[in-house]
Amino acid sequence: MSSEHKHISVLLDEAVQALQVRDGRYYVDGTFGRGGHSRQILQQLGETGFLLGFDKDPEAIAAGAVLAQKDNRFSIVQRSFAHMREELEERGLAGKIDGVLLDLGVSSPQLDDASRGFSFSHDGPLDMRMNPDAGITAAQWLAQAPVEEIARVFKEYGEERFARRMAQAIVQRREEKPFTRTADLADVVSAANPAWEKGKHPATRAFQGLRIHINNELGDLELGLQAAVECLAPGGRLVVISFHSLEDRIVKHFMRKLVRGEADNLPRHLPVRPEPFVPVVKLLGKPQYAGRQELQANPRARSAVMRVAEKL
Repeated sequence: MSSEHKHISVLLDEAVQALQVRDGRYYVDGTFGRGGHSRQILQQLGETGFLLGFDKDPEAIAAGAVLAQKDNRFSIVQRSFAHMREELEERGLAGKIDGVLLDLGVSSPQLDDASRGFSFSHDGPLDMRMNPDAGITAAQWLAQAPVEEIARVFKEYGEERFARRMAQAIVQRREEKPFTRTADLADVVSAANPAWEKGKHPATRAFQGLRIHINNELGDLELGLQAAVECLAPGGRLVVISFHSLEDRIVKHFMRKLVRGEADNLPRHLPVRPEPFVPVVKLLGKPQYAGRQELQANPRARSAVMRVAEKL
């Protein structure tokens, strides 16, 4: 991996410390990336523990394979963490995991490598798939999606208030020429944005929404959170680092539901109350954010928030 596309793990020390890594125990890194968190976990794991990594990106899998050759306490699989339970059941480890780490979002190598098509800052083929060998590209989707669907994706996943205008501009332009490059899409979306935010590229939210949709990121997150809790042993910890409000909202509500139950949202005046809820997890501390020193070294950490829960 070149230094040009080096990935800096966010909240590295805090996340690994929250896992409470102990010798002889089993752990999961659900988003291996380039292995920053995994390597630190292995440093604390002792001789008899085991760490399993997940990632969809073949470049991450290649980096993980190199680590696995050097360290027999580690293995990696090319699957979404949404399929964590199936993988761990196949290995006889479901219900025996002492810690799961999910570092969500897109990695720096994916953003900085123009050939991956994630970024409006670097012109490249309009791909956006975390696994380039599966699914359809962003270009293919934009070539056939109805204007209403494009607008929905931009609004729901990108929280873009001018989603409809952008979608209409895309559909109008694609009749003349299909979108194949990120810079081309960024130009059209930016021109359709009438209120540019200071310090933010006008295509930021649209690109975020498109990337989330192409990779089913929020759907995978909901499945992965449930799978993680089901696979944890009592006392096992779930550590999740989110990078935007949509992710963090899902994580926060999921953890709160396992602490308080669904009845917590019911009106108090109902004549019949449900059976008392038995909490599944407890929350550990308050949400954590990157400190000043980390933000100076890695500005991409500015939106990171970490939440920790322990299975009861």
